[in-house]
Amino acid sequence: MGIDLQHVIELMPDITKAFGETLYMISISLVIALVIGLPLGILLFTTDKGLFLENRALNSVIGFIVNMVRSVPFIILLVALIPLTILIVGTPIGPGAASVSLSAAAIPFFARIVETSLREIDKGVIEAAIAVGATPWMIIKDVLLPEAKTSIIQGVTLTVISLVAYSAMAGVVGGGGIGDLAIRFGYYRYDNTIMVVTVVILILFVQVIQFAGDRISKVIDKR
Repeated sequence: MGIDLQHVIELMPDITKAFGETLYMISISLVIALVIGLPLGILLFTTDKGLFLENRALNSVIGFIVNMVRSVPFIILLVALIPLTILIVGTPIGPGAASVSLSAAAIPFFARIVETSLREIDKGVIEAAIAVGATPWMIIKDVLLPEAKTSIIQGVTLTVISLVAYSAMAGVVGGGGIGDLAIRFGYYRYDNTIMVVTVVILILFVQVIQFAGDRISKVIDKR
């Protein structure tokens, strides 16, 4: 199966637009995942048994909600959140609409990554901070986040890569982006060239994200 370069050139405006929509969706979803998922992950860790903000009831509720959302396949989540999407952005289609479902999927995913990263910290470091009278906020700001920053950066990289996959899936319901281009031109019109090009773009994009994440992680790792 060959690649028709002339055909690719003709569709370049559509490809560029689709890639821009993918970046738009991922950027919005990532920001929301960081803003909400990071505090959720910290709460999941600090409210657990034996920690300085122990609250088993709150921990159980947050854990249940996070696990419930994570257990729903993304394609089902896309459909289930259509009423909420319409309420927020006014339409169930387009990159803005897809960002709602992407954010909903990314928040619990990143929260669990943050929790896991914090659990890797030596408990002695936390106990030492408590012993010298550090407040919970000081422990979070000056101990937990600095100690876990390398692992959290790696978690951000993993979250972005997952969002790339989810954003491609959003094309099935008219979410825009590379996935939508592949469905409209590649699948419905049996255009193998576009199918190959979109797959190559996504592979290269993921490789760039992984490389950048690894580099940043190594730069901030003082060990």
